[in-house]
Amino acid sequence: MLQKTALVTMNLIVCLFMLFPLLYTISVAFIPSGELYTMAMNIVPKHPTLENFVEAFHKIPLVRFVLNSFLVAGSITLGQIVTCSLAAFAFSFLDFKGKNILFMLVMATMMVPGEATIISNYLTVGSLGLLDTYIVLILPSLTSAMGIFLFRQFYMTFPVSLYESAKLDGCGNLRFIVKILMPLTKSAMGAMAVYTFINAWNMYMWPLLVTGSDSKRTVQIGISMLNSVDAQSITLMLAGVVMIIIPSISIFIVGQKALIKGMFSGAVKG
Repeated sequence: MLQKTALVTMNLIVCLFMLFPLLYTISVAFIPSGELYTMAMNIVPKHPTLENFVEAFHKIPLVRFVLNSFLVAGSITLGQIVTCSLAAFAFSFLDFKGKNILFMLVMATMMVPGEATIISNYLTVGSLGLLDTYIVLILPSLTSAMGIFLFRQFYMTFPVSLYESAKLDGCGNLRFIVKILMPLTKSAMGAMAVYTFINAWNMYMWPLLVTGSDSKRTVQIGISMLNSVDAQSITLMLAGVVMIIIPSISIFIVGQKALIKGMFSGAVKG
């Protein structure tokens, strides 16, 4: 009992240490701007107020930014699940010349940072006239090497005889994916959905580069618009941060079991 109590106490201390930046951000969001810049250590607000949240909504079109982020992140998530599952099926069950070399090339793209290709991508979408549209926010992220690898690892746990039996029964490739593979890989799809949505929700550099109007900007760009030279901007910006992290944290809490299961289930075969 003493050992268990010590372990729980240590875990609580580490948990509080890890959560302190988040808890302090939430605390500052409720602090009036005049109370923040004092000599006192204002960890807990003495006079909590919702004025920062109301002012954040009035200063920028935050609702519009949130809807844009949901649209972009949801579309990217759905697109990556579809494209990555199709590509992983080809690498797992189909036999064609150069399959292993092509898969290695796809995996090699994971070593290329996004900043190295952002200029070429910008010039490409600019020449196509797609700047400041929803398409330009979604199109470059419709597939990922990480997603292809994750789905392929799951598909490799299934025997090839499963695919061959389905082919003998007259089942086409697309029907085999939809009717057989997808129901068997719900954990992988859940992990992929949570991972992709959070990454798409937190995108900053690409939306900042390709959007120029408030009607197309996402929440990460909108929050930076709350930052200014006055003292009130700190509390306003943190109030906005608290509001925009609620969706991503909620999705992570709901899908954390699927994320953990999906990341580890494909790693062990048998």
